[in-house]
Amino acid sequence: MSYYFDKNTDVESKEINTKAEIGGKSYVFRTDNNVFSKKGLDFGTRTLLEALPLNEISGDVLDFGCGYGPIGIYVSSNTNSDVDMVDINERALNLARVNAKLNNVNVNIFESDIYENINKKYDYIISNPPIRVGKEILYKILFQAKEHLKENGELWIVINKDQGAKSVVRDLEEEYEVSVVTKNKGFYIICARNN
Repeated sequence: MSYYFDKNTDVESKEINTKAEIGGKSYVFRTDNNVFSKKGLDFGTRTLLEALPLNEISGDVLDFGCGYGPIGIYVSSNTNSDVDMVDINERALNLARVNAKLNNVNVNIFESDIYENINKKYDYIISNPPIRVGKEILYKILFQAKEHLKENGELWIVINKDQGAKSVVRDLEEEYEVSVVTKNKGFYIICARNN
């Protein structure tokens, strides 16, 4: 079986164009089979995007596990940040490249298995992390982020209460200064500051 969080691209392609209105702007996103939320922007990612303090975001931003690209594209279109977008899924990366062009943003998109190909530090790492990879890999993603954040850099994530948001907050507090920015229909928007 193939999942959106692995490299497998053997699943038949069936691309569709979806539209999303976020923060008063319209976006077009091409999606496909074997990518997360192939029918369009999911509620958790939307909640995360609407919670981001766009007026504060600047510098270097990493969209981790970018999928077809809504987070990085939204941040790039609303800030002057330098945005990198990474994923392990080749199909997702190709869609992110198409979507960057469709939405007229200039971003850097490349493959990375967790932080394997990440060679710099960021002011912000933003992600709707792949919860279904399991706790061990999820925690590698969340805790290794610290090594790739600048001092006072921030990790912004969305996690559903039913997928362990409370325990994630508690565990992140061991390494970061953590705040729950908002909650919406069970989704927690979490900011973890590296200090």
